[in-house]
Amino acid sequence: MKAVGLTRYLPIDDPASLLDLNVPPPGIPTGADLLVRVHAVSVNPVDTKQRAPRAQQEDPPRILGYDAAGVVDAVGPEVTAFLPGDEVYYAGDVTRPGCNAQWQWVDERLVGRKPATLDFADAAALPLTALTAWELLFQRMPLQFDDRRHAGQVLLVIGGAGGVGSIAIQLARHAGFTVVATASREASAQWCRQMGAHHVIDHRHPLPAQLQALDIAQVHVALNLADTDRYWDVLGELLAPQGHVGLIVEPRDAVRIGDPYKAKCIGIHWEFMFARARFRTADRIEQHRILSRVASLVDAGALRSTRSAHLGVINAANLRQAHRQLESGSTIGKLVLSGWE
Repeated sequence: MKAVGLTRYLPIDDPASLLDLNVPPPGIPTGADLLVRVHAVSVNPVDTKQRAPRAQQEDPPRILGYDAAGVVDAVGPEVTAFLPGDEVYYAGDVTRPGCNAQWQWVDERLVGRKPATLDFADAAALPLTALTAWELLFQRMPLQFDDRRHAGQVLLVIGGAGGVGSIAIQLARHAGFTVVATASREASAQWCRQMGAHHVIDHRHPLPAQLQALDIAQVHVALNLADTDRYWDVLGELLAPQGHVGLIVEPRDAVRIGDPYKAKCIGIHWEFMFARARFRTADRIEQHRILSRVASLVDAGALRSTRSAHLGVINAANLRQAHRQLESGSTIGKLVLSGWE
C-alpha cells in the first residue's frame, strides 16, 4: 500500500524528512480493531513534534498521522459498534502506526461515525482537536456542555485560531460562556469570530487592560493553548477565585504553583488526548462517545468543521508543506489532505 513515513528524524526542509513509501498493508484486523481505508487526513502539531530532528533511525519506516476519515474495510472478532462499509473518523493512538497510509488498524473504542453532512476532508479536520477540547472542558474540568449555569461566565481561549482553539470556542459558546479569544492578526481574529468568539483581543499586548476595556474584571475559565510559561503569571491574576485553567503545552521551565493559584484555589487541568489510548485505560470508549456526540452536533448545524485549507492529495511533498506551515506558527484552523495518487 502507499504510505508516507520517515526513516530518519530531519528538518522539514530536507526532502528525506518525509518519504513516499510502498509498504505491506496491515492485513486482517484482530481483537477490537477496525481496518480502515483512509480517505483523508489532517495534520497537527503532534506530527511535527513526533518528526522533530533527533539522532534515531527507524527500520521499518515510521508512519505518522493522527487525524483521519475513511471507510471500514474489515472488523476484528471483538468489534461490536461497526460494520464494513461504515464511514468513520478518528484520531487514533500515537503508540501505533498512524493514518498517513492507505489502510490503518485502529481500536473501535477510539472511533466515531463520520458526520453525515461532511465530506471526508472536512471530517478529517475534527477528531484530535474535538477530542482535546471536549475532554479538557467537560471531563478534566467540572463543566457541562448542556448546563446553562455557565451563562454569563467568561471563558478565555489563548490561541483561539489554532486547531484546538477553533473547536473550543464553538463548544464553550454552546455551553453558555461569554467567549474571549486571543489572536494577533486580522485574519486569525476574523477566524475566531467566525468560530463564535464574542470578543477577540491581541495576545501581543497586555491582556488585563484589553479585558478591562470590555468591562471584564475577571475570567472564570482560561484555556492556555499556546504557551504555558508566558501566560502563567497573568492568568493567575485574571482568573476568578475557584476558577479553572486548562493546559495542553508542557512548560519549558518549572512554573511556580503558589499564590495566587493556591490562594484562589484555582483548578489546574492537563489534557493529553492520547492518554487513554497510550495507557490502555478502561474508559477508552469515552472517545467513541465524544466523537459520536460531536458528529451529531455537526449534523444538527451546531458545530462546524475547522478546515481552513486543503493541500491536495496525501503524499510526502504535500505533507512536508503541511508540516512546514504548522512549524511557521501562522496556521489558522486545520490543514487537510485527501485521496491518493
